Amino acid sequence: MTHFDLPTPDYVSRRRQLMQKMHDASVAVIPTALTKQRNSDVQYPFRGDSDFLYLTGFNEPEAVLVLIPGHPDGEQILFCRPRDPARETWEGRRAGLEGALSQCRVDRCYAIHDLNEQMPALLENRELLFYPMGQSSDFDARVMHWRNLAKGKTRQGIRYPQEVVDVGSLIHEMRLLKDAAELECMRAAVGISGSGHRHAMRQCRPGMMEYALCSEVEHVFRRLGSPSVAYPSIVGGGENACILHYIENNAELRDGDLVLIDAGAEVAGYAGDITRTFPVNGLFSPAQREIYEIVLAGQEAGIAAVRAGRPVSDYHDETVKVLVDGLCDLKILTGNRDALIEQGAYKAFYMHSTGHWLGLDVHDVGQYRRADNSSRPLEPGMVLTVEPGLYFAPANPSVPERWRGIGIRIEDDVVVTAGDPEILSRSVPKKIADIEALMASGPL
Repeated sequence: MTHFDLPTPDYVSRRRQLMQKMHDASVAVIPTALTKQRNSDVQYPFRGDSDFLYLTGFNEPEAVLVLIPGHPDGEQILFCRPRDPARETWEGRRAGLEGALSQCRVDRCYAIHDLNEQMPALLENRELLFYPMGQSSDFDARVMHWRNLAKGKTRQGIRYPQEVVDVGSLIHEMRLLKDAAELECMRAAVGISGSGHRHAMRQCRPGMMEYALCSEVEHVFRRLGSPSVAYPSIVGGGENACILHYIENNAELRDGDLVLIDAGAEVAGYAGDITRTFPVNGLFSPAQREIYEIVLAGQEAGIAAVRAGRPVSDYHDETVKVLVDGLCDLKILTGNRDALIEQGAYKAFYMHSTGHWLGLDVHDVGQYRRADNSSRPLEPGMVLTVEPGLYFAPANPSVPERWRGIGIRIEDDVVVTAGDPEILSRSVPKKIADIEALMASGPL
């Protein structure tokens, strides 16, 4: 948790809402993430499964949530690790059964080592099993074993779940529309992210290494209360910015080059995701300005299309129109705009979409298209990124030499509202004059 006084989501209400979407005679089994081995006896830092966190807020390993609508002994059950002073001396504090019961406000809490004993009975007389099949083959096998044990009692008149349904299909539609508590968490995450980006602009200078600038960004994240980055930070100078997921961050930042930083902090599990591209020496060259202004204009057109009721595809389409017009103005592309878009000619320089959902996952869950394959309309409470770019590989002979090696992306985090979109990352400058002014103010 951060130093921010963030509201506590109503996890009980979320679980009830999920159960209302389930069949009356059903059961949901939702495990958290597994711990992952990094090497030898070292594990990666644990981060709970996003669906599990959304429903519980409980960020300990070895935990399983079970929801049983209408069960007389309690509908909401949590299995977790009990207190163990000896293990806690080595591995850190645990909530234990009483702590988890209080924190999560479930009806019942059992020790995780009782899971195999308890689950077969909990599946009895249930017709549907909601479960995220395929995430863990080992846990899948355990679930099927419990189901088969319940099936073995059919001659005694006991029913068992004959169908397994992906519980994620229900949870993900819930997660797509952020409530007030979630939006506050995201404002905090994006606020911290923005502070890191502004700091990097002031600290950047020719001769720095990419990893040194990366450390400046992430230092601010941690200093302001973020426990983790939301994804590996991208700090790409010069032609490295043309690699979309560049994470080596080990080259020198050269005078006259641009540097692209794509980095976001995580707060209470929610991700920030901001990209800015700026000159290493603090001043855009004429060639850099030409490309940057096209990307910025495309992003502004995309943000303007983030409106409730409009298809989610609109903001990408509006962005692409501006980018293609700009490429035609520079004679990098020639021909009719609509024809060039239909042919995908721009994809040599802009090969990704204009954004994605944002939330507990940086590429958050939720469908972009409806059952009839039409683009779903935007609704208030959705959060997405708007991140156009143009990338001119240094060896691309179809691009005049003055622009080769330039890669530019501009990304903001945007909330769909009933009116104008809320730009969560508006505190980070993106106009050329504002970037140059901030960089001219010097390091902190």
